[in-house]
Amino acid sequence: MDELNQSNYQALYFSGPRQVEWRALPRTTIQPGQVRVRTVCSGISAGTELLIYRNEMPGDMAADETLSALGGQLTYPLKYGYAVVGRVVELGQDVDRTWLNQLVFAFNPHETAFVATTTELYRVPDGLAPELAVLLPNVETALNFLQDGRPVAGEDVIVIGQGIVGQLTTALLARMPLNSLVTLDRYPLRRDRSLALGASNALDPAHIAALVPYQAQADLCYELSGAPAALNTAITLTGFGGRVIIGSWYGTKTAPIDLGGRFHRSRIQLISSQVSTLSPHLQTRWSKARRMTFALDLLQQLPLSTLITHRIPFSQAATAYQLLDRQPEQCLQIVLMYES
Repeated sequence: MDELNQSNYQALYFSGPRQVEWRALPRTTIQPGQVRVRTVCSGISAGTELLIYRNEMPGDMAADETLSALGGQLTYPLKYGYAVVGRVVELGQDVDRTWLNQLVFAFNPHETAFVATTTELYRVPDGLAPELAVLLPNVETALNFLQDGRPVAGEDVIVIGQGIVGQLTTALLARMPLNSLVTLDRYPLRRDRSLALGASNALDPAHIAALVPYQAQADLCYELSGAPAALNTAITLTGFGGRVIIGSWYGTKTAPIDLGGRFHRSRIQLISSQVSTLSPHLQTRWSKARRMTFALDLLQQLPLSTLITHRIPFSQAATAYQLLDRQPEQCLQIVLMYES
């Protein structure tokens, strides 16, 4: 790719299966109430963005109905991403001057600069590194999983999948007085990180013998691996009357789920969980704004620095997606870094 043109926006597009490209976009005029943000860094979602990269997303589905920066359908060519940190460099009319030079987070695609209203931005707390601030959506997602799962003190909890969201879910669960917290992942790097975050045990799900003591024992099991077949594992590990929180999005992937045999009499609850909405049992007291405020607080408390495994220049983003696609055992969070 040619050197990024600073007079125009440069945006990353998914242009076909396992293809990304950079496109120049015209410099947008700022309207009253808007600001211009120059991107400092952005985080890649190894879950959703890999589905797009691999063409495993349902094309008849909206990119995101709750985020104004993500319009259109999940079809190529597609500008996507939702974890950008940048600095406000220009103000529109009627914008408080305290926003100028403010470091902000936005649910915005990967691009060198963008225009947004201040209501679409979150001020990054003083002292928090920009690369860590890109984890805000993942912290909010992990918080949503806890609110949906409603773990109880003394419970036995299992988390299947230790990608970045699985790691953060483990980190939040480890702050609770559980009886046990077990994580499952194929990759040693991820198992080791989950132990450092407070898991009581970390296992390879391929080693069936190691899972036998946990069969039908979990009060609460999270399926966060992105692999549809792992849902059967979650059901197998969950005890009578337990809960399975399905936080994975499988896209177009399917797998046969065994709902016969033991499941039929187990009274296990299978609960879908997705961060764009709040659980109905919380809606009388919680709002998305309240949850985001708390997620910002957690962002400053959790040990996040070890979760970033790669910092890659925006101009080399294709390398980042190839790494996630071909060598996932080496990766947790990849952050794209932009020239100042």
